[in-house]
Amino acid sequence: MAHLSLYRAFRPDTFEKMVRQEHVVRILKNQIEGNAVGHAYLFCGPRGTGKTSVARIFARAVNCESPKNGSPCGTCPTCRALAEGNSLDVTEIDAASNNGVNEMRELREKVQYPPVSGSYKVYIIDEVHMLTDSAFNALLKTLEEPPRHAIFILATTEPQKIPATILSRCMRLDFKLIPQADLEAHLKNILKEIGKPYEDEAVAAIARAGAGSDRDMLSIAEMCLSYGDTLTYDGVTKALGSADFKQTGALCGAILKANGDEAISLAESILSEGKSVGVLLRDLLQTLNQIAVAKTCSNAERILCLPKEGYAAVAAIAREADGHAILRATEIFAKTESDLRFVSSPRICLETAILKASMPALDYNIDALIARVAELERKIAEGIAVAPAAPMQAEPPKKKNSAPKPKAAEEGNFEDYPTEEPVFAEAYFADEPYSPPAANIEKEKPVPVKEAPKPVPVVNASDMTAETAFGKFMRTLRKTCKNGVLFTMCADLEAAFEGETLVLTTESETVYRSLGREDHTKLMKEAFLQIGIADFALRLKGKEKQDEKQGIERLKHDFSDYPIEIR
Repeated sequence: MAHLSLYRAFRPDTFEKMVRQEHVVRILKNQIEGNAVGHAYLFCGPRGTGKTSVARIFARAVNCESPKNGSPCGTCPTCRALAEGNSLDVTEIDAASNNGVNEMRELREKVQYPPVSGSYKVYIIDEVHMLTDSAFNALLKTLEEPPRHAIFILATTEPQKIPATILSRCMRLDFKLIPQADLEAHLKNILKEIGKPYEDEAVAAIARAGAGSDRDMLSIAEMCLSYGDTLTYDGVTKALGSADFKQTGALCGAILKANGDEAISLAESILSEGKSVGVLLRDLLQTLNQIAVAKTCSNAERILCLPKEGYAAVAAIAREADGHAILRATEIFAKTESDLRFVSSPRICLETAILKASMPALDYNIDALIARVAELERKIAEGIAVAPAAPMQAEPPKKKNSAPKPKAAEEGNFEDYPTEEPVFAEAYFADEPYSPPAANIEKEKPVPVKEAPKPVPVVNASDMTAETAFGKFMRTLRKTCKNGVLFTMCADLEAAFEGETLVLTTESETVYRSLGREDHTKLMKEAFLQIGIADFALRLKGKEKQDEKQGIERLKHDFSDYPIEIR
């Protein structure tokens, strides 16, 4: 006898043997038992979920001489004839190859003849969405009012392509994807029946590769069964053509650790072995998905069902990785998978995606910035020292009347602020206050240690401009305060004198609220006192007009009986 594929040899022949689809089975069984069978059904859903199998079982059940609980008995002459394919009462039509109007006209003529041996003539039209518009129109009237002995079962994976006039004449039953647990149980029963030893991890891998389709799972299982005498996880991985988990795990680990050099080296090593770009990309997405599950789910080991060594490696990567980095890498590779269909150099496209995913410091996307901030917070929480940017070294001053004007530091340009004495901007950005050369120190008299510091004279507004005062404040703040965030926020302020008060104005409400905090106000006050300014104020631009407008409105409301004129 010729070999039969697993999905053909183990196709269910009763409703009880169906894998899931309980809602569909229950409706059909109740209609059969209640003798309330419809004339047209539409079975729609993903491939390999049992649409054709249910249609065949239903066709035998409505013609069975003694059905059992709504299922065909399988022993009566009608059931045996239908099972052997010798009956003329059940007709299967492939709409992909018989999609013309002539075929539908022929069907419309044949449907008038009564059944030969059973009670109904059942027409199963598979992939019905492939019919042309003319064919649908030819079928329409017959589908609406068929003879009493005719039943139409339309099966499709794309119901959106079927005209609404056809949909309105059918009872629609939607088939769902089969859960992985049910696929695993079904495959284990088959393996036990054929006497094939297996590993649980291998069965889980095959069921996961089936992606909810029973037929796809059995096709993959048949290929893996031919690989060796025992169904092992390693054999399934090799039969599916997947890359070695150790290699893909190491590649994902390097990407999530932002190690671009190691990531691109590992990718080159895997591709040089002959691995397809599409296969490697699929393996990367699968591994990242496993890492995400291990990162977020408490029962990840049961969900993934990986070998102990494999799950330990995935869990180790997940513990070290940041959730934002995992999500960002997954989104990058998912987009790359769709882009591969339109590029002429898939390898370059994949390597570019690997570099982008492993180098968040060069990506100004919000997800990349969040991942970088999260990594810094993790290092600070663990007490890992974060190296600051190297400070700029102050150059010794040159001879008088020959020194060019010093360049402003990259962090802030204060050349626009007039100053009364020449100052080297580099010294303001050094970690320690600038000290003159040793030759100048020797000429100066040493300051007694016990001498009290001289009080800083208070500066009048007429002694300097607002720009000069603000420039001195910024230089003093940089030398005395190590708060880089405060320095950055103050750099965008606008300064102006109102009497003896230096008013600082900003357009950002966020900056206004942050500088108004007690700790920031204290640091700013100390810096202003060092340059002789005793009073300063912080204002939000536009707030005065808003307050004035609100005050006028309140005045008009409180004294509505009196005429109020605004001048």
